[in-house]
Amino acid sequence: MLTPILRAGAAICLLAAAVVPASAQAVTPIPEARLATAEALIDRALTGDEVGLQFVEDLTTEIGPRLAGSEAERRARDWSSRELSALGFDAVRVEGFDIPFWSRVVERATVVGPNPQTFVVSALGGSAPTPEGGVTAEVVRFESLAELTAAGEDVVGGKIVFLDEPMLRTMDGSGYGAAVRKRRSCAAMTMARGGAGCLIRSVGTQARRFPHTGMMARSGGPMGEGPAAALSPPDADQLTRLLERGPVTLNFEIQVETERGAPSGNVIGELIGSQRPEEVVLIGCHLDSWDMGTGALDDGAGCGIVVGAARLIADLPERPERTIRVVLYGAEEVGLFGGDAYARRHAADLPNHILASESDFGADRIWRFETRFGEGALPHARALQAVLAPLTIIAGNNEARGGPDIGVLRRGGVPVVTPRQNGNDYFDYHHTPDDTFDKIDPYAFRQNVAAYAAFTYLVADSDWDLRSEAPTLGTE
Repeated sequence: MLTPILRAGAAICLLAAAVVPASAQAVTPIPEARLATAEALIDRALTGDEVGLQFVEDLTTEIGPRLAGSEAERRARDWSSRELSALGFDAVRVEGFDIPFWSRVVERATVVGPNPQTFVVSALGGSAPTPEGGVTAEVVRFESLAELTAAGEDVVGGKIVFLDEPMLRTMDGSGYGAAVRKRRSCAAMTMARGGAGCLIRSVGTQARRFPHTGMMARSGGPMGEGPAAALSPPDADQLTRLLERGPVTLNFEIQVETERGAPSGNVIGELIGSQRPEEVVLIGCHLDSWDMGTGALDDGAGCGIVVGAARLIADLPERPERTIRVVLYGAEEVGLFGGDAYARRHAADLPNHILASESDFGADRIWRFETRFGEGALPHARALQAVLAPLTIIAGNNEARGGPDIGVLRRGGVPVVTPRQNGNDYFDYHHTPDDTFDKIDPYAFRQNVAAYAAFTYLVADSDWDLRSEAPTLGTE
């Protein structure tokens, strides 16, 4: 039985729905037995099933950082394959592909002159190297990407650009899209104007001395157009204060290791459907991480959530009618290579992909459930939202994106959902050395597992057509 608190949450959500015209509130009835099973999955997830959380702990402890294309990512694939097999998944396999490999070797920024000091920096993924020993040049500061765009070679030429644009903290992570543009573009814009290199204020929301790495733009190969690194926020503030006192000269050095074709791959495990095994409900995460922290929030947690949810369903007396496919994507951080490789390999089967979703936004509570279904399938969306309401998850819009690796499937016509997590502090840890297992709150994590288990099961054990323009409302 659901707890009184959860039932109160459902009542709040239903009251919110009461302001919507009745004509827009049609809800597909869910057979009583299936509804009871979904509620039982939720209860079991919330009361301490630890498979998913243990998966994250073991992954981040036994493997640690998992840079795409590295030996550590290979070990993560091998480890995950063994774990999925041990947990009873069917058809466990690795679908391999090659990627351009990049790894940091040296990253350093030091003030030269009367105020010598060393800043804490992180080379951006895909950064080109500087000459051996670095470049020594005067710093020019810009407060926004727009300001850099407007500058000419007369301002930038021969200098190290410092792009000091902050990121806005938001619950839904919307500040990231705006802030990340400087990370992608700064090096190319600097080099086009004759600059010597680029430093950015980290794309993050914390004020500790941890720089945030992340991918910069590159054109197919291992490297982008110039050297670039992120400054930790306190060091960005320090550099600004120094510049207020007069010109600043930096010695800036980045050295890297690259390879044009390194192995990566997607790890896949399934629960084969009992009646329509060719029809697939896909839930995923990405297995790789950046190389500084242990990738617990980004995205070990997502992998634990989807593995834990599927494992709960596997323990049911009967398998759902459709196949549930868990995909641990490789090489997401460096260019969504795993998502693209999956879509190419399974292109002919995409019409049989009933639903897809990816958990890749940490481990805080899900607060809203968004869909992207055919207009006629919206009663199915409302049915799922009603089941999740006791978890204090509100109904969202029908404009879900599904997740980074899922985007290519969405564009190919596969219906998707986004269980939207609270990202208020996600970018305090994102792509930093501070992304570690201790940041995961077990109760919030279990709430995620509960939601994924419920909606995955209900879609997998139905004959719903989520692309449908005119579904038949009934008891199936």
